[in-house]
Amino acid sequence: MNTMENREPSASTLDRLEAQSVHLFREAYREFKSLVMLWSVGKDSTVLLWLARKAFFGHVPFPLLHIDTSYKIPEMIRYRDEMVRKWRLNMIVGQNVRALSEKRAFPNGGLTRLECCKALKTEALKCTLSSEWPRKRYDHAIGGYVEETHGEAFTGVIVGARADEEGSRSKERYFSPRDRDSDWNTSDQPPELWHQYKTDFAPGTHVRIHPLLDWTELDIWEYIGREEIPVTSLYFDQGEGRRYRSLGCAPCTQPVESTAKGVADIIAELKTGKFSNVSERSGRAQDKEDGGGLETLRRSGYM
Repeated sequence: MNTMENREPSASTLDRLEAQSVHLFREAYREFKSLVMLWSVGKDSTVLLWLARKAFFGHVPFPLLHIDTSYKIPEMIRYRDEMVRKWRLNMIVGQNVRALSEKRAFPNGGLTRLECCKALKTEALKCTLSSEWPRKRYDHAIGGYVEETHGEAFTGVIVGARADEEGSRSKERYFSPRDRDSDWNTSDQPPELWHQYKTDFAPGTHVRIHPLLDWTELDIWEYIGREEIPVTSLYFDQGEGRRYRSLGCAPCTQPVESTAKGVADIIAELKTGKFSNVSERSGRAQDKEDGGGLETLRRSGYM
């Protein structure tokens, strides 16, 4: 059982959140030997990446994992690979190649959005983490991805989930166990009172680690502004009066009406309460397909 050390009461909210996240990163690195961090290239996981670099003095001592559905907005992939090269990241990409080759996807493959997410995200994530399926790793020597067929299996997975983003994520813990199949039992999560949390689990348990659990959407953007963290331009209005608030696959992700052209504009917009009654994931169509859609997916291993 580990506990957060005391913090100065005068520390700002962002300083406190940063210190807590850095502490969780270091605890995870100490406790879990087969560790990987999911990077969707969205704002939350990019802040997560920035914090990882801070926690380990500019170096990320574990691989990053991106699940590529092949339906991501092209700018997301361009940005991903630009940052991989710039920061010399150890980048792994996983994909459900069979489902894509058989064209099992939404909408042309006859699948619902939730079924498509399960095939291209959940199944791909499970089999990439277990190394059952071949995956690709970025080779900095050649400047491209090469296939990796006998990689290690990962059981500790660092994720950029925030409790305020969506209802099911508020049920998470800092260290949240899954079974051998990555299934999530929301009624069987360890208590984490007074910043104490469990890090010793039975062999074979998959553990999701959530350093951003206490952050809000506004915290994320204020931190991006303070730290000058580079994020994809998709979050900003390009002159059409629209921008993305949450990023995913192109067929299921819609922008919101907004004229925010930079980080300061987004912060000001959030402070006005414009989106106070609008879900951050309101543009993600798969969440609407089933009333409990995201929790349904997350129980079976979704990110």
